[in-house]
Amino acid sequence: MTAIGPEKDRAVIEAKIRAALKSEPRLGFSFHLRQIVFDDDGSLVLEGEVPNVAAKKLALEKAAAVPGVTGIVDRLNVKPATPMGDGEIRVHMRDTLINDLALEALEIREFDAGKWLLARGVPQGRRGAIDVEVQDGIVTLNGCVPGLTSKRLAGVLAWWVPGVRDVVNGLEVDPPEEDSPDLIEEAVRVALEKDPLVNAGQIRVGARKTWVRLTGAVPAGAERDAAERDAWCIFGVDNVLNEIEVKA
Repeated sequence: MTAIGPEKDRAVIEAKIRAALKSEPRLGFSFHLRQIVFDDDGSLVLEGEVPNVAAKKLALEKAAAVPGVTGIVDRLNVKPATPMGDGEIRVHMRDTLINDLALEALEIREFDAGKWLLARGVPQGRRGAIDVEVQDGIVTLNGCVPGLTSKRLAGVLAWWVPGVRDVVNGLEVDPPEEDSPDLIEEAVRVALEKDPLVNAGQIRVGARKTWVRLTGAVPAGAERDAAERDAWCIFGVDNVLNEIEVKA
């Protein structure tokens, strides 16, 4: 029996990936995958524009579960809620970080016109720093923060800027902190409490490994949807089960 060649192998894998994506009802009709290609090292490259963070993470999870996929290069970008230029996104991101009291002990720098500028220095009680760079609507966060909750909060704040297409959260945690479902739960609760569209007191959060479950009752579907979006934006969350009831 003749072995299947690499090109045929990749064609089979691509077909399985497309079938897996099509089988996920939560991706919806607006999901658009521009292309599936393979790097020279065999890594899968997913490229395209997706409607939201949930669709991005679901697509990556579905593709990664296909037998034969050994690595994924993520080039999926979220369609921005409001088109913005990089400069406008950077200003929004800088001001959001500066104004958040939970991050007040962090130095904030921004990359503008080819150089790093100090947006906020913290001469006393400094506990870390966040560097912000924006290119083609993609926010990259680097630096060092004192805990995983701070890292996740910075990522959520970036996703909340309407023009952002993707967030690359490269923040390091010092001292190192071992991740856990409890820390994921904590980060989701922090995001819900900071979201003006959500009454966090009406929502319960649970986590198992990297999956989050939301329960409770809210008066409107928009609030239910906002809570789910917040959970999806948390770094490290791979799936969200939204069981929040809407009770007017």
